[in-house]
Amino acid sequence: MFRSALGKTLGFVGYTIQYGCVAHCAFEYIGEFVACSGPSMEPTITSHDVVFSERLSRHLCRIENGDIVIAKSPFDPHMNICKRVIGLEGDKVCTSGPSDVFKTHQYVPKGHVWLEGDNLRNSTDSRSYGPVPYALIRGRVCLKVTRGTSPDPSHIHLNL
Repeated sequence: MFRSALGKTLGFVGYTIQYGCVAHCAFEYIGEFVACSGPSMEPTITSHDVVFSERLSRHLCRIENGDIVIAKSPFDPHMNICKRVIGLEGDKVCTSGPSDVFKTHQYVPKGHVWLEGDNLRNSTDSRSYGPVPYALIRGRVCLKVTRGTSPDPSHIHLNL
């Protein structure tokens, strides 16, 4: 009786570890759902929208200008940011704010990207903290599920 219970317990622990490893690999190498908050990406992504961030593009170095990415904040490694890629390494980008009279430019250094929010007047982005290391990118947003509880398929948007 004791052996049977011990065998079942060890079997359960073994399956739990296996499923945990599969889940970890899926979230680390395939992607994850992320709840966005804040106004910096409005109107494209509004606060409380849920997006799917796929990780394969990052691993294969396939991030391009115009992609929306989830990255670790350069200021707080416990916080993620959602921004649009404006420049890749070697690109010349405008570093001025939308209301600046004189425009300044900068080249994106090797191994970095330039990230900006779509809502330029209400976004803390590369214009504030400079180029972001490519290694801080967690994934590329490829699907958005808008707010609301409607099962209507028009609430799912592919290829942002």
